[in-house]
Amino acid sequence: MSSVALGSVFVDVGCLRKQNEVGRLKVSRRNGSVLRVRASVASSQQSLKLAKPEAQKSEKTVRIGVLGASGYTGAEIIRLLANHPQFGITLMTADRKAGQSIGSVFPHLVTQDLPDMIAVKDADFSDVDAVFCCLPHGTTQEIIKCLPRGLKIVDLSADFRLRDIDEYEEWYGLPHKAPELQKEAIYGLTEVLRDEIRNARLIANPGCYPTSIQLPLIPLIKAHLIELTNIIIDAKSGVSGAGRGAKEANLYTEISEGIHSYGITKHRHVPEIEQGLSDASHSKVTVSFTPHLMPMSRGMQSTIYVQMAPGVTIEDLYQQLKTTYEGEEFVKLLGKGSVPHTHHVRGSNYCFMNIFQDRIPGRAIIISVIDNLVKGASGQAVQNLNLMMGFPENMGLQYQSLFP
Repeated sequence: MSSVALGSVFVDVGCLRKQNEVGRLKVSRRNGSVLRVRASVASSQQSLKLAKPEAQKSEKTVRIGVLGASGYTGAEIIRLLANHPQFGITLMTADRKAGQSIGSVFPHLVTQDLPDMIAVKDADFSDVDAVFCCLPHGTTQEIIKCLPRGLKIVDLSADFRLRDIDEYEEWYGLPHKAPELQKEAIYGLTEVLRDEIRNARLIANPGCYPTSIQLPLIPLIKAHLIELTNIIIDAKSGVSGAGRGAKEANLYTEISEGIHSYGITKHRHVPEIEQGLSDASHSKVTVSFTPHLMPMSRGMQSTIYVQMAPGVTIEDLYQQLKTTYEGEEFVKLLGKGSVPHTHHVRGSNYCFMNIFQDRIPGRAIIISVIDNLVKGASGQAVQNLNLMMGFPENMGLQYQSLFP
């Protein structure tokens, strides 16, 4: 039997010559301080060769189109699908980047073997089963209403989130261009509307702020544990939430070393938040919501101040959230006293939350954190399409957070 010396370690390799032999490992001392390792493996030496790249690719069963692939949410869809065993991208559009490869637009995706981007008017959907629509607000309605009826669609814009088309026009300043489609659109807050999403054709993927806010509040409202008045939300987002378009207000020198509020009393996510909370309470809910832009690329924290219902304790709120989310993979209630950090969800589809007793009697403070580009956008979109296509909703999403 032959041996291979690796420094002070000796490995017997003769036992590799038998294929399908049960693996075993023996370690013994030799000359006092030297280890002798005997090993056998369940494969031949020939089978130990690295597989060719094409052999490593599993057969993708769902053909995906990404409309608006040159934006941050489109790029995040592509990153997440790189390891999805069932979703394969066959079409990508980006009108201003038509003819370019994804690697030329996003160098971090240069390793992906994907078709070049084309203008949406030139797109052929005959080789597509489902679409992620990552286009700007106000442009999606006309495009989606022209898509083949057989496609499954997850729309990441705000164009189908508000059921009331008059409310949409009030907040977005444009008349709704596909009111007939609005009637069939399902709001895609996965952990709350899972059954409706599973049977839908068109999903209105939630906004980032509404996701981080509704996930902790809806269970408490449904259980009648908090008052519906005087809900105050202080929310903070990384700059990627404003999109990739060049804007003077988002220049490095405008953002760095400071924070500022924006959209005070008129942020477009307000009606979306109030719609979800009103559905949970079966009555009109109005909130005080102020967002802030933070000098960081990604991440979101919502700090929510609520009044507890008479006789309710902070322990009641904690136990309600624990019961609601104890079986959920992507929503985690932290241990008592543990403070959620945006760093701890960066790059992942997780929402971490916790609840604290306020110094003001009868009030509670909820902290909820997400990655605005993942759970607040592209990750939840993949989670929703998984459900729509009959796959486990965590498929392709089991990325752990990037830390530090």
